[in-house]
Amino acid sequence: MISETHKWKVAQRASPQKLSSSRGIFQIGKCVLIGSILPIILLVVWEIAARTGLLAAHLLPAPTIILEKIISMYQDGSLFGHISITLTRVFLGFAIGTGAAVVIGAIVGYAKTAERLLDPLFQAIRSIPSLAWVPLFILWMGIGEPSKISLIAVGVFFPVYLNIVAGIQGVDRKLIEVGRIYQLTPYQLTKRIILPAALPSFITGMRSGLGLGWMFVVAAELMGASEGLGYLLVVGQNTYSPDTVIASILLFAVLGKITDAVLKWVEHRSLKWQDSMTNQG
Repeated sequence: MISETHKWKVAQRASPQKLSSSRGIFQIGKCVLIGSILPIILLVVWEIAARTGLLAAHLLPAPTIILEKIISMYQDGSLFGHISITLTRVFLGFAIGTGAAVVIGAIVGYAKTAERLLDPLFQAIRSIPSLAWVPLFILWMGIGEPSKISLIAVGVFFPVYLNIVAGIQGVDRKLIEVGRIYQLTPYQLTKRIILPAALPSFITGMRSGLGLGWMFVVAAELMGASEGLGYLLVVGQNTYSPDTVIASILLFAVLGKITDAVLKWVEHRSLKWQDSMTNQG
């Protein structure tokens, strides 16, 4: 009897966790299902319009034709190579750009002198179009991987930097005063008050930076690349293959959405403590 009672108590304690886990899976499935409705409708309309001749096949092929192109690239082994090299470039550029933004943004956010000294320069550089960096990076670093990754890092840097500075400077001064009343050290003040308060802005900046990283990788892969989804765009243009061009664009969209969904999941897990509308239920 004691053993059975113990098992029953353990099951009772475990059941809320299982319920929470199953509820989370259900919510994810529900979001995926709802988010898929509009893309599926657009694909169906696109397919019908292409098959009935409303859309010129040599300009906008049907989705099934584009899917056949993606499958053919998968079968000849080229698809994984193009995707993997593009992902590697985006992730390396994202890591470098985010790391630099965290360090410089923290300094500018904390110190008014640093803000007056550095921020005007960064705001001016931020206004330079992405393609304007291409010839300069080619002159400095050639057409190899360093120039491509540097270009992506530049694109990632600015949204992360701006959000970190805004997050740190937007911390409620009353919270800092409370921390000083409790005699927290600067390290404890940063760890317990400033970083949690600035975390939402930081993650938002990371998501914006990742989005720009995907945009900048196209410009980066125009710099003499021999692999990557951006390279496929050039190949499709030069060979007049709209199926190749659109397949590359769709792969960019899918990969960008997947990576953003990962960051969104990290955001949800990291900000569970917030009493916000999105965290209800």
